[in-house]
Amino acid sequence: MHAANIYAYTIIATAIVIGLGAIGTAIGFGLLGGKFLESAARQPEMASMLQTKMFIVAAFVDAVTMIGIGIMIWFSTASPFVDALKTLMI
Repeated sequence: MHAANIYAYTIIATAIVIGLGAIGTAIGFGLLGGKFLESAARQPEMASMLQTKMFIVAAFVDAVTMIGIGIMIWFSTASPFVDALKTLMI
């Protein structure tokens, strides 16, 4: 396998991870916001406590995507697979 193929597959994998991460985050935020509004409408006196918990969960939902994007940027720039290929070919 050539280094150009590894770069091409890495770019395709990066696009897939970023795309699926964005879709998953959008679905997560949609469900989270909908359930928050539903809960706040049912019990308005709990809205401030629910809002705090909603922001904490929103941070976790967003963090999963950011971790995936960070790993894919690392693979795209550092390309550890090409280095492993070079050592195998020697």
